[in-house]
Amino acid sequence: MTSKIPEKAKLLQRLKEGNFDVPGFIFLPAEKFKSEDFTELAVFLDHHKESYKVIVRSAHPQENLFKGGTFDSLETYADVGGIKYARNRIIKLAKTTKRLTIERQQQFNHAPVIDFDEMGVIVMPFVNGSSVMAKMIGDFWEFGYCRDRIHKVQSEPYITKTPHDRRLLRLSQDIQNHLGFRCEIEYIISSHGEIHVVQAKDISNIEILEQKESERSILLDGIRRIRKRRNYRERPVYVMDNKTFYIDIISQCEDLVHECRGPKPKIEQIIETIKAFEADFKAFALRHQRFAVLGLTIQNPDELYQVANHYLDEMPELQAELSKVLHNNLYQIDIFLSEADTLISKDKVRINLCSHDAYGIDTVRNPIWTVYWHLNRHEEIVKEFNRLGFKTGDTIGIDVDLDGKPTVYRL
Repeated sequence: MTSKIPEKAKLLQRLKEGNFDVPGFIFLPAEKFKSEDFTELAVFLDHHKESYKVIVRSAHPQENLFKGGTFDSLETYADVGGIKYARNRIIKLAKTTKRLTIERQQQFNHAPVIDFDEMGVIVMPFVNGSSVMAKMIGDFWEFGYCRDRIHKVQSEPYITKTPHDRRLLRLSQDIQNHLGFRCEIEYIISSHGEIHVVQAKDISNIEILEQKESERSILLDGIRRIRKRRNYRERPVYVMDNKTFYIDIISQCEDLVHECRGPKPKIEQIIETIKAFEADFKAFALRHQRFAVLGLTIQNPDELYQVANHYLDEMPELQAELSKVLHNNLYQIDIFLSEADTLISKDKVRINLCSHDAYGIDTVRNPIWTVYWHLNRHEEIVKEFNRLGFKTGDTIGIDVDLDGKPTVYRL
C-alpha cells in the first residue's frame, strides 16, 4: 500500500495553515518505522523538549472509514523509544481489545479489511486539560465534556448547547466554515483556558434519524444516558447469567475431582465449555449491529470466582491452566460488553464512557444507555425477567416515561 496521508493528519495541517491553535505535531507514516528513519521525529522532539510526555494518536490511512475511537491514542515518554512503544501498543490493542469492534464494523458498516502494519501515528506535545468535542446537530451546536484532567473532583460526561466559554462556539463555526463541511471537532482546554484543536473529523455523510414503541414489560428504576431527546428504543438482547455459567464450571470441576455418574470430564472439556460460552457471545455481536445486554449477573460473585480458581488446587498444573482461561474469559466478557449500546443490569454495574462513547457522532442516532434496577430489588427483578421468559435472541423495547423511569418489554 502506498503511503497515503490519513484524513486526521490532513485536516490538522489545514487547520494549522488556517492559523487555528493546533499544537505542534508531526505525522509519521508506517514507512518511517519500517526504515527506522526518525531524523524528523528527533528534531520535533528536540523542539518540544520541555514536554516530558507526548500524545501519540493513531493515524492509519483508512482510519476515517471506521468509527471515532476505534483506534487508540496513548500518552508516552517524549523520546523515540516512547513513540515506537506507543505505536506497537496501538497496533496490539487493534488486534486484541478492539478486534471485535473492528470486525463488527467490517460486518455491518462495510469497513475495509486493513493492514495494521500500515499504521502511522501523529505525535503531539502533551497538554494537561479537559476534553471537549463539538459538532453541529441539525441547526444547533452541541458540546460534549469529558475526561477533565484539571480538577480533583470529576463529573460524569455531559452534553450542553451552551459551552463554558463562548469562544468555543465561534471557533467551531470558524473551523467548519474553513474546512467547508460538517465536522466533529475535538479540543483540549488547558488549565490556563487556552483552547487547542487536536482533531477534526468529516461527518458530512452521517445521517441522523428517529425510532418507535410496544408491550410486555418490567418497570425498572432509572436510566443513565447522555442524550435525552428519544425515550424509546428496540434492541435484540443477549441475556448474560455468569452465576449460572460459574456454577456449571464448578460442577464439572467437582466431577473431575470426585466420583461421578458416567465418565469423568477432562480439563479440555471444562475449557471447551468456557470457549463455547465466549464463542456464543462473540457470534451474537457479529450477528447484530446494535444490541442490548440483559445482565442477570455480570460481575461474578466473588465466592464463585474464587471456588472455580481453587477447586483444582490439588492438581496444580490443571488449576493453572483453568485459571488462565478463566482470567482471559473476564477480559473477553469486558470486550463484548463494550460493544453493546444498551446495558440493563443492577445499579452497581455501568458502562464507563470515554469521549467518543459519550458524545461522538456515532452516538447521535445510537447513544449508550445504562438501564438499571436498585440493588435491594435484585432478586425480585431477576425472578421477574425469568418468569416472563426473557432469553438471548429476543427483541426488547425500552420506554422511558416523563419521570425517567424505564419500562422493558419483550416484543
